[in-house]
Amino acid sequence: PRQPAKTLWYDRPRYVYLEFCVEDSRDVKVVIEDQRLVFSCKNADGVEFYNEINLYARVNSKDSREKRSDRSITCFMRKWKEKVAWPRITKENIKPAWLSVDFDNWRDWEGDEEVERAMVEQYAEV
Repeated sequence: PRQPAKTLWYDRPRYVYLEFCVEDSRDVKVVIEDQRLVFSCKNADGVEFYNEINLYARVNSKDSREKRSDRSITCFMRKWKEKVAWPRITKENIKPAWLSVDFDNWRDWEGDEEVERAMVEQYAEV
């Protein structure tokens, strides 16, 4: 049986970030479409994780990426409309139990574009 991965998200001026918290993931598949993201993987115990998110707004799927680490898979999706805040990640105004705001990374945008650019470049190097 599949189950959703615990997911954290946060918003930035140019990108929206999602972190799927699965340790020792394998068979990772991330499909980023203009209005939807589909994530699946297995963990070391063979448990299958699956998340499907209809996105709040449109993203540029060609300028969106994911990065896997031992602890999680982070996706960063380029917003179609930059500098427009997303009040939530989901199109529907519901909050699934597995989805939370990443308050460690959530902050005001003032002067944040340089920080964001550095983060994206750091991911892109891998």
